[in-house]
Formats: sequence, structure tokens, C-alpha cells
Amino acid sequence: MFDKFRVWQAVAPKMQNQFVVKDGSLTNQDGSQDLIVEPAGGIYPCKKVVKDFLRKIGLLVSAGLICTAAHAAEDSLTNRQGDITPLCGTKPMIVGVSDGYGGNTWRKTGLAEVKDELSRCKNVKRVIYSNANGDPQKANSDINSMVAQGINVLIMLPDFGAVQLPAMRSAMKAGVAVVPYSAQISGVAGRDYVVNVVGDTKQIGVLWADWLGTTLKKGNIVFLGGSPGAAGSQNFMDGLKGGLKKYPNLKLLNEQFVVTNWSPVDAQKATVGLIAQYPQINAIVTDYGVTALAAAKAFEQAHLPVPSIATIASDNELNCHYLSAKKSGTAFPYYTLDGTTTYVRFAVRHGVAAYQGTTDNESPAVLPSAYADSARGLDPKCDPGAPPDADLSSALPPEKLKAVFEQ
Repeated sequence: MFDKFRVWQAVAPKMQNQFVVKDGSLTNQDGSQDLIVEPAGGIYPCKKVVKDFLRKIGLLVSAGLICTAAHAAEDSLTNRQGDITPLCGTKPMIVGVSDGYGGNTWRKTGLAEVKDELSRCKNVKRVIYSNANGDPQKANSDINSMVAQGINVLIMLPDFGAVQLPAMRSAMKAGVAVVPYSAQISGVAGRDYVVNVVGDTKQIGVLWADWLGTTLKKGNIVFLGGSPGAAGSQNFMDGLKGGLKKYPNLKLLNEQFVVTNWSPVDAQKATVGLIAQYPQINAIVTDYGVTALAAAKAFEQAHLPVPSIATIASDNELNCHYLSAKKSGTAFPYYTLDGTTTYVRFAVRHGVAAYQGTTDNESPAVLPSAYADSARGLDPKCDPGAPPDADLSSALPPEKLKAVFEQ
């Protein structure tokens, strides 16, 4: 699902290729200073922490101080953010942010989350942002350029997967603390990156199963994933399958996830096919809010009641649709896990701690929090004035989130 960020790139507006964030004078609610963007010229260590970042790279692997998210004993929670202040250290630092597909609201919100998080570290001299606009070669070139400009920490969305490993490895060799987030990437922790901050997809699947087990209790379920063979979708489905073992009265109808390519058009077509194939569908689980909305619309257009929907990464359009249905008396059972724009904050704290030699005990495996749960009377937010793809579950203060929408 976290490849979802690529889904929007075709319609996303192009952004400036690179920006520099310099010390500014805007003040947050907590009194910390913000950072102002202007055009640019030019470990989780298994309950241990990297005390001296990489000790010039080589010692971490042999010392076993870095592990992957799969080894984390406890997941981090998006609604329980850590405090970066004790991690800031004293060394001046330049932070790089590398984006493969910038421009959509989710990406803009993530960049604002980075700026907000780093505003608490007074020793941040600047933040350099790059957007590859869908070009893998440019993404690697941007990373090399930022290393040449002296970055100490690199926070990145590994949109192009293993193609980016050489640039990441080179940055690590140069002493840069590289932290990819939101998408799983191959490679070796300690050599190619410090740690990979990702959502715990299997546990998210279990959470969906538990919600259905306690609310629906009995019935047929279908799962809609993304592109063919998408590892994230498969992990979500594996977690859902495992979680459903506790609920024998719930039946998952499809052995393989239904391909939607995370496209609303494809998702709606797929749902129409499912309606024709299965006479009774009681719940739809999806790994992207856009596909959940498309599925709901398919049922509505077929003049059928919308089944229970469990999803992740909802957006303003889906949540407004749900609240509108609730107001008209046609609400469907709804559960969504959100806060995915805050994953980058965990990445920032891991990167800063690794470079500064301070201690961050947070797991890089992250669980999003419940943002809507009809069974508990938890309604999502809807802002008619915000973009349809806006994520209102952001950890940004309201005025900063509003500023993102106005960009």
C-alpha cells in the first residue's frame, strides 16, 4: 500500500527540484521555531542504540547494533510520537530529504512534518529537499548532490527500490545517516541504511481481522490490494488471513488479493466483478483509502447496501463520503487506520539519533492508529475546504496543515 504514493504521481503537480530550509522566525504553538523553505542554489538497534554513528561506518554490522523492523519487539504507534529534543545532540547538522514523486498532498504534508519535527533541534543548520519527479536516475543524482553539499542525515522515500541502494550505500560510506521510510527496501542495515522505518503490515492485517471479528462476527470478506505481486499488499493479506483464524465464522473469499493497481477506476471495476461473482459480500478490506471509496461507490451504484469497510490511509474524500452517508442514514460500518504522514517523524528521530550518537528506543516498525471506528462512535474528520487527497490525521498543528493545503 505504501507504494500508493506513486499512484498520484501522474496527476501530481510538478514541484521545484530542490529547496533549502533555513533557520526561520515562525513560532510553533510550543514555542519552538519553524523552518522556512526558500529556493536552493546549488536503529532501531534491538534495544541498543548507535552511540557513535557508524564509527565511520564499518563497526555497526560486526557489532550487531542495527536490526530491521522485523526484529522489533514492540511497534511504535503513530498517535504516540516520541520527543526529539533529547536526541538533538550538539553537533551542527544538515538534513536532506529525498522524494521520488513529490507534489501530491500526502507528500507535501510529509515534508511539513519533517520541518515541524526538526524545528525542535536548534542545531539544524538547514534542510535540503529534492524531488526526482519520477526519475530514478535523478533520485540518485539528488542524493549524491546532497552528500556533496554536506548533509549529515538523509530521510528518504525509496520510491525506486533497489535501484537507489548504490547512492544510499555511498552516502552511508560518507558518514551520512540514511533512513528510508514508508516503503520496505532490500539491502543491508548498517551498510545501505541505518534502519528502515515501515508500517507493520502484518499486524495491521490482524487489527482489521479483530475489528471484523468483534463487529461483523459472521460473513464473507474480500481483500483488495494494489498492483500484481505487490509485497505490501501480500503482507497485509497474510496478516489478515492469520488474524481471521481466530474467527471461524468469517470467511475470506479470495485466496489472492484482488488487483486494483491502487486506481479508483480499476478498484471500482474489480468490485463490480466481485459483486457478480459472489452473491454475498459482508466486508471489504483494502490497503488504500482510495480503493475503499471506489468499492463503496460500486455497491451504491449497484443499489446494494455498502458492506463493512476496513482500510488504511484514508483521505478527506473517503471520510467526507462516510460522514455524508451517516447523515443521510445510509452509513456503512467503517474502520480506518491512519497517521501515515507521521511515519517520517520516526525516520527523522532515528536519523538524528544515529548521527548525534544519542539514544532513540523507538521501533522502526510502526502501527497507525484508528482514525474512524463506527463501532466505537469514532468519526473521522471531514474538511470540505481541503483537497480530496488530504490526510487530516497528520500530527501537524492546524495552522501548519492548512498552510500545506494552500500550497
